[in-house]
Amino acid sequence: MRCLEPLLASARRDLAAAGHPGVLAEQFLHRLGLRLVKLASRTLVLELARARDRGALAGDTPAERFLDFTHRLVGGSELAEFLAAYPVLARVLGESCRQGVEGHLELLARLAEDRESLVAGLLGGRDPGALTAIDPGGDPHRGGRSTATLTFADGRRLVYKPRPLDLHQHFNELVDWLNTKTGLDISTVDLLPRPGYGWLEYVVHRPCNDLSDVRRFYHRQGALLALLYVLDGTDMHYENLIAVGDQPVLVDIETLFHPSHNLVGTLSRDPAYRSLLSSVYRTALLPLLVSGEHGVVDLSGLGGDADATAPSSVVDWADAGLDSMHLVRRPGKTKGAGNRPLLDGVYMEPRDHEIAVLTGFRAAYEAIVWHRDELIGLLRCCAQDEIRFVPRSTNLYTTLLDEATHPDALRDAAGRSQLLDLLWDADESLHAIVPYELADLWAGDVPLFTTRPDSRDVWASDGTRIPNVLTTEGLTTVEAKVQQLSDIDEHRQKWLISASLATRPEPVVHAATASRPDVGATEADPEQLLAAATDIADEIMAQVLSEHGGPANWLGLELLDDHHWAVRPMGAGLSHGYTGTALFLAQVGVLTGAHKYCELARDAIRPIPTLLENLAADLESAQLVGPGLHGLGGISYGLNRLCSLLGDAELTNWLAAALELTEQLKPEPTEFPTYAEGAAGGLTAMQSIHGLPSATRLAKRYADELVNTVELGVRRGRVAAASGFARGYQGIAWALGQYGVPGDKYADAARTAADLDRRVRPGGHGWCSGDAGTALARLSAGVPADLDAYLRAATERPVLADLSLCHGELGAVEPIVWLAARDHAAVEGVRRRRAGLVLAAVQQYGPQCGTPRAVPSPGLLTGLAGIGYGLLRLAFSERVPSVLLLEPTSGPKRSAHTTQGRQQ
Repeated sequence: MRCLEPLLASARRDLAAAGHPGVLAEQFLHRLGLRLVKLASRTLVLELARARDRGALAGDTPAERFLDFTHRLVGGSELAEFLAAYPVLARVLGESCRQGVEGHLELLARLAEDRESLVAGLLGGRDPGALTAIDPGGDPHRGGRSTATLTFADGRRLVYKPRPLDLHQHFNELVDWLNTKTGLDISTVDLLPRPGYGWLEYVVHRPCNDLSDVRRFYHRQGALLALLYVLDGTDMHYENLIAVGDQPVLVDIETLFHPSHNLVGTLSRDPAYRSLLSSVYRTALLPLLVSGEHGVVDLSGLGGDADATAPSSVVDWADAGLDSMHLVRRPGKTKGAGNRPLLDGVYMEPRDHEIAVLTGFRAAYEAIVWHRDELIGLLRCCAQDEIRFVPRSTNLYTTLLDEATHPDALRDAAGRSQLLDLLWDADESLHAIVPYELADLWAGDVPLFTTRPDSRDVWASDGTRIPNVLTTEGLTTVEAKVQQLSDIDEHRQKWLISASLATRPEPVVHAATASRPDVGATEADPEQLLAAATDIADEIMAQVLSEHGGPANWLGLELLDDHHWAVRPMGAGLSHGYTGTALFLAQVGVLTGAHKYCELARDAIRPIPTLLENLAADLESAQLVGPGLHGLGGISYGLNRLCSLLGDAELTNWLAAALELTEQLKPEPTEFPTYAEGAAGGLTAMQSIHGLPSATRLAKRYADELVNTVELGVRRGRVAAASGFARGYQGIAWALGQYGVPGDKYADAARTAADLDRRVRPGGHGWCSGDAGTALARLSAGVPADLDAYLRAATERPVLADLSLCHGELGAVEPIVWLAARDHAAVEGVRRRRAGLVLAAVQQYGPQCGTPRAVPSPGLLTGLAGIGYGLLRLAFSERVPSVLLLEPTSGPKRSAHTTQGRQQ
């Protein structure tokens, strides 16, 4: 910081001239110096390296040469030369000094003006003594101004907000109103609004006394969630909430009545995405997983885990204080905050208090419904309040500001403009605000926009009014939402609460370990199984989000990276997306003759042609989708099946487009060709599609790739990323076993692959990585399998609590159903027993999904559609092909130990 001392000296003189020298001034100058160093550090380090490389530094050690470099700058002449070489940096540093001094003096002037009112109000009538410290926090806006915490001589503190607090005051009044209707006694922050700014009490995190306090905390949290949902609140992340014993206290309210930005492209047509944007999930109070190169972290008001690995890298300096100093990027750590209740030194886990959150949510939701007209009248007092409009992620802005400190962006204005002008490319619907974003970024600020609940206009940070940026007024939207609250909406929001809480980080296990020994087998004739599957189809229909004449979709739980779940609109995939759900609905429709299921299935897959067009124009993204069960292979299989089930010839054209796109994917030599994502699933999918030369070509390509993989596994010990059917050699064994004919290289490779995973113990009973997958792989490859032991275990074990296709009961019974369809004499009795157990479990406990905490989700592999489909398989294995094995509609070949063989 010493090298920039001449700049700080100027700021020191300005403070002294304004009558504010002393300790506070020196504290401010220290913070300002750190800010200036952050802006200049990358350029200074570059010049340090250049001086070192040309031998211009004096000293015998790296530390001495570093000090020589800084001394030259402190002297003045070389600092002037340095800034002349980087004129943009000179401008940025000068502007930062000017803004910092102005903001500091403004705060002190406002404190002096309001001191009497603050003492009488927020400070309880006792003068706190002299101001001893100012600690700024938050992002800089409007000329470097930010929230600050003020500490006084007696230790008490206040919070300064350099923006209006009218909205926060009105929110407090709404909470008071809700308290009168629910008796929950939710606390709010005391505040003193002033024109254009205001003061808040400093809220201190306080632990709970007992578990009852914790339950009351989450009960109130649920009620606050209901109110924030109704008010279209957002950005309620972990830094905006403080846990004060049994009270969740919101300390930053600026994004109520927040307008939804205009959606563009395919998202604008997705009813599930639109529903999510107007749901409780939008508040950011519920678990909100942010992913990046280093993992996933929950930044929500309920979450905010301390000391978790941040998803994005942070800039750090290696060899600091030496002439070899250089920039490095490393994983950061989240700081955490006082947003979660603390009991006996342990922060409480929100998912363990789901019932309390739901109970509080219901109490507040129903109170609002009963008194909705009264609430609407109260909302109108907020019509003229300033609210923040957040058109883009703050992280995007801070990343741009960070990259704008690159030396190339500080040498000339054109380089900096080229970087910041990337905003023009991101979203055409935001072009009206881009000039104001650029102005703020050039000033070193995070861009700030505001609006009013009764307006469609937006105001820039300098007060410029930008007309008609928004499609509707926030107040109008909120009033309409209040009028439309209903039992159906309450149920949907409560599902989102449960689903979101279930996504809190915890280990993902691909093996169902819990069972239900209390469930006894019942008689399960095909009609009873069909009735149970139809009930599940009706449940899925009740969850659908659609608009007349448009596509249909669902919200569901999706496994992001094999480690974390997220609440998302369903994508197109067969495994977890709407294609798989549509396939189940269509199968139910055909078996029952009820057209409504087939009609919904057709509506659900409407987006596929547009998706395929977009992927064809972006092959890099298509490559990430992959050819396996979860990707284009699964979609192609689903389209082929739906074409037959729905009798819709148009789907043949979609299938041809999917295959054409799949042919453009390049093999990934470094990736293991799994059944789930890669060539093993692609081969099996192509085998199910008859009459299309492209499918035949792809099958041959994938089969050869798998043979090479098996040979590498034998010669070099190539190990799969995981064992099992979905991601190990067993999936390859199945695929090659179905493709090959006895004696050819494919059949030989299938037998070899079936043995390559034997050294790894299967994980549980299921299909993806358990005993069922092992049995199927060995049956397909013609490798001896101990069927007697498998069937004995299948006969004796209790039904699994998890009924899903992936790693639950209905995946575990797939070998039994597969063998039964081939008239294997020993399995029919076992099939009937397992069918009876599954039916009894569904009747007694409901269709328990393979999702965290068994939260119902519509998907095929881990959700309701898969459970329903599994019931249909148990009832009609001759008519319902295995979706796990990607069997074609025409049905399986009737042999237990031979394969279909490749298409001719």
